[in-house]
Amino acid sequence: MTCISPRHRLSLAISLLSALALAPAVEAEPLRDRANDLFNPVPASGSSAADGELNPDQVELGKMLFFEPRISASHLISCNTCHNVGFGGHDYLPTSIGHGWQRGPRNSPTVFNAVFNAAQFWDGRAADLAEQAKGPVQASVEMSSTPARVTATLNSMPEYVERFQTAFPDAAEPVSFDNMALAIEAFETTLTTPGSALDAYLNGDNAALTAQQKAGLGLFMDKGCAACHTGVNLGGQHYFPFGLITRPGADILPVGDKGRFAVTRTASDEYVFRAAPLRNVALTAPYFHSGAVWSLEEAVAIMGRSQLGAELNAEEVSQITAFLESLTGEQPHIEYPLLPPSTVDTPRPDSALNSTPSRHSGNSRLDASSRPISSNNNTSCAAPLRSQAESYSSEGLW
Repeated sequence: MTCISPRHRLSLAISLLSALALAPAVEAEPLRDRANDLFNPVPASGSSAADGELNPDQVELGKMLFFEPRISASHLISCNTCHNVGFGGHDYLPTSIGHGWQRGPRNSPTVFNAVFNAAQFWDGRAADLAEQAKGPVQASVEMSSTPARVTATLNSMPEYVERFQTAFPDAAEPVSFDNMALAIEAFETTLTTPGSALDAYLNGDNAALTAQQKAGLGLFMDKGCAACHTGVNLGGQHYFPFGLITRPGADILPVGDKGRFAVTRTASDEYVFRAAPLRNVALTAPYFHSGAVWSLEEAVAIMGRSQLGAELNAEEVSQITAFLESLTGEQPHIEYPLLPPSTVDTPRPDSALNSTPSRHSGNSRLDASSRPISSNNNTSCAAPLRSQAESYSSEGLW
């Protein structure tokens, strides 16, 4: 299973092959040769799918929608709220704050390089970025909106209507919930971080890593970390039990969150999660799906015990941590877009924010203040399509 949709997969493959073909001959180094068997550099900016098959009009529209808070019921929460492009693609919180100040049950993963993951969310319940984009919008603990409300909101602003028509010229209904998700996917596909020290090393620069980082890379492979964390993203490809050897305490592995079991209902998937992608991991504390650990060194030590059955000494922890710091790439520079003004037909913010909703308050109906302000008091978005959101509401964030 891959999160790179068929329309983008070929372009990414060509980019990777081209990078390999153009790479200059370099001096052999056994450590680097081993690393190249396990890891791949992030494709350089300008050679990713964003510059190939992706429609630039969809990318630009997706950028606007990524920063658009009015697709949430409160008009406060956007994709960037939990995946802040100035914060390494996440929000620096143990678990994110959503609609009505509710706290979600899982840590928000970084959006950077998410296109390289095999599936989205900690439990892999979304096959690609477009499917993932639909989930938080509908989850009662996150944006608490509905497809009907989103399309009513976007249709109420002429600039969005025009941009959807340009980005999806062949669509019978250009402004749609599905096209919203496709546009966001197009933008998120551009959020990659090439140029890390590890990538330079993999491409032949023996001096790109310090001696400590090289020692950490060797340990990362020799101790078994690379059994789960491989590929372009050093993770994000496969599923493993958290606590393969020794299960962490409930403060790190909450008993009530059984991971992929909620998706498959298979007993063997209890407490199984997608291996975390490690690109830019030095920027994405706190760690684990619970967001319970703030120190990268502590996270390394915990993973050694729980996944490998190894009690790493202080020097080993320091060396592996130094290697992980070499995974920080060039951060995207995103200019905040100018968003179109609301109109008389734009649905008002949900007044439920004035109360203290329960975790599953998304089942409540929008009141009159949430309806579009129009002469006929159109209630098309006042009756939420909650049945479509129930699978997201029960899981909440990520």
